[in-house]
Amino acid sequence: MSRCRATLFVTTLLSIIFSITTVVWAAEKQEAKQLDWIVVDTLRPLFETISTNPWIQSILVILITVTCASLLTWLIFKIILAITQRTQFLFDAQVARLLRPPIYYTLVVIGLTAGIGLMPLTVWKVHLIRIIRTIGILIWVIFAIRLATLLLQRVAGLSDKYTFIQHRTVTLFDNFAKIGIFGAGVYAFFVVWNIDMTAWLASAGIAGIAIGFAAKDSLSNLFSGVFIIADAPYKVGDYIELDKGGRGKVLNIGLRSTRILTRDDIEVTIPNSIIGNSTIINQSGGPHEKMRIRLKIGVAYGSDVDKVKRILVETAKADALVCSSPEPRIRFRQFGASSLDFELLFWVDNPELKGMVLDSMNTAVYNRLREECIEIPYAKQDLYIKGLPEALSSVVTDDSREPPSG
Repeated sequence: MSRCRATLFVTTLLSIIFSITTVVWAAEKQEAKQLDWIVVDTLRPLFETISTNPWIQSILVILITVTCASLLTWLIFKIILAITQRTQFLFDAQVARLLRPPIYYTLVVIGLTAGIGLMPLTVWKVHLIRIIRTIGILIWVIFAIRLATLLLQRVAGLSDKYTFIQHRTVTLFDNFAKIGIFGAGVYAFFVVWNIDMTAWLASAGIAGIAIGFAAKDSLSNLFSGVFIIADAPYKVGDYIELDKGGRGKVLNIGLRSTRILTRDDIEVTIPNSIIGNSTIINQSGGPHEKMRIRLKIGVAYGSDVDKVKRILVETAKADALVCSSPEPRIRFRQFGASSLDFELLFWVDNPELKGMVLDSMNTAVYNRLREECIEIPYAKQDLYIKGLPEALSSVVTDDSREPPSG
């Protein structure tokens, strides 16, 4: 009996709890519906105002786009910079920093274009959109110029791998890159503003032909200067000698001309077109700046050849301007018409010392050979008179007969 009462009590209690829960849930649902209707009724005028006012729609689109662009750009480049900081290269981080402004402004331009498209403008809408797109083009042009400069400097730093672009040629290639980027920007500007480029290209072609004929010498020097800078047959500070004459130290290499300083301290400006068509002897080129000088010496027949070799080598080693490494050496070249011809080979540290060393060596060799009684032959001519004309012989005879004056 007690079990039946307990079971009935539990069943009744569960029924009451279920009834109360159902009533509460129904009441909450009704209240939620009423709250939703209250919210909808409150925001309905705002929605109707936004849906019927294109100016508000445009402003909302622009604000939402700018906000999303800021958040998205911050998130993307936060991740990119975190990745680049783990690398050992500085170049990728620099590129990421350069890329952030154009990406952000591109997203902003898209939002501004979409927002202006919703504005009830009939005449100025298209022009405003074109102006905004032009600003975007300008931003990308600036980014491309900075990126090109950064890349050229990076490649110039790898001169051991890429010899074509070096630190002294960065400015030249940077100018060419800027011209190309600027041309691409002008083309994009014409496309945005829907300008026909046919007439412009035709005019540019005619103007280019006229300028080419008028400035052919300047263009020849310009292109020769480009090839000289790119090919690098010599550099500033080198001693060069041209096959058409002229020897000096290179002071400056320009796009139009090259300036050299002669041994007379006279600055000579040579057009690059002349240098481009000449054989250039770079006396400072090679693995080092040292220069070998050949001193030709002739001694008389009958001289001791071994003694002459020893004297000439000792004289060269005694000169302070002659390099000890490589050591001076002597060569017996040939049997000359009136002399035994030797050639003394020695090195100097700088081509600039050539004249000074030749003077000191010529003086020392001559004095040493004279001390050793070694003859240096020179051209001699003996004149033998077999007979004189009759008039001249009579005069000579009469003169010989006159007594000497007391």
